[in-house]
Order: sequence, then structure tokens, then C-alpha cells
Amino acid sequence: MILLNYIYLCIIKRNRIMKKILLVLLVVLGLQTQAQITLCDSVEYTITSSVGNTLLQLNGTLTAGFLGYVASWDWSVCNDALCFTDTGQTAYFPQFTANDTLKVCLTIFLTPNLMTYTCMQCDSLVYDGFGGWMLMNMGNPTAITELTSYNEVDGKIYDLLGREWTCSFANLPKGLYIINNRKVLKTE
Repeated sequence: MILLNYIYLCIIKRNRIMKKILLVLLVVLGLQTQAQITLCDSVEYTITSSVGNTLLQLNGTLTAGFLGYVASWDWSVCNDALCFTDTGQTAYFPQFTANDTLKVCLTIFLTPNLMTYTCMQCDSLVYDGFGGWMLMNMGNPTAITELTSYNEVDGKIYDLLGREWTCSFANLPKGLYIINNRKVLKTE
């Protein structure tokens, strides 16, 4: 019987030690993880333009240390009426005016390790009138919803801490209150 108790205590103690070791390993390894990086994250472009000139120059770049090559750089730039295309790491578009809002898309074919990956990046550009073309947004929106106002008139009275007062306005102490979504100052 004593031998069985001893074995049982050893097993319990070993399980506790193993649990602690696993917890330490999970924490240590978990803190060293990084976000998954795709090949498309190594592609960027810069905008070159000069003051007073609407010529748009786009320069494609790859992150330093990228292994592989780019099979093609394909650019398309559209305003509200027309689209223009160009190929190559650097593209020039002189067709636009300062009043245009442009949609710029870059499609490239990356070939690392004998596999081809297609990456596409689209942004909107506006002409700021001073320094040239600039990004209007970063990336594409995921959703656009219309805002609706909520104007319930219920006559309830709240103080600035959000507490509801059940007495009438005449019986309230001096202070600032919210009644029907409006701030009301009681001075008497």
C-alpha cells in the first residue's frame, strides 16, 4: 500500500512538472511568433510628381532580400472616363489633369522558386495642387454602410454620468442634464 501511494505521488508530481514545462515552452515560443508574411507584402510602389505638373510617375519596388524575380509589372490608371496602361518597373502617365481622381492598380507576377504568384494592389490618388499626386486611401474598403440617426424622444432625464433621473425637471438640483439627446443646463 505504501508503495502504491509513493508511485501515485510521483506520477502527480511529474504531471505538475510537465504541465509547468509545457506552459513555459508555450509562453516562450508564443512570444517569438510573427505575423504571416506573404510574397505580395514585399511589393510596393512610390509616386513621383513635381509641383505644378500633373505628370504621374509610378516606381515599383521590391523589399531588399527578395529571392526571385518579377516576371512583369503591369500598371493601369483610370479616371472617371478613361483607363491607361503601361508596363515596366517605372510607368509614366501624362494624360491626367489636376481635377482627376485616379484609381491606380499594379499587378505583378512574382517568380520565386519556379512558382508564379500574382499580386495586385489598388489605391486612389488625388492631386493636391501643391506637391503633386498623393494617396487618398490605403487599400480598398471592405464595407461601406450608410449611417442612420437614432432620435428617440422619450423624455427621460440623465445626468452626465449616465444615471437616469425619475423626478420631474422642476425637482432636479442645479446641473447639466441630457434630455431627448440634448444637453440642458438647469440653473435654478
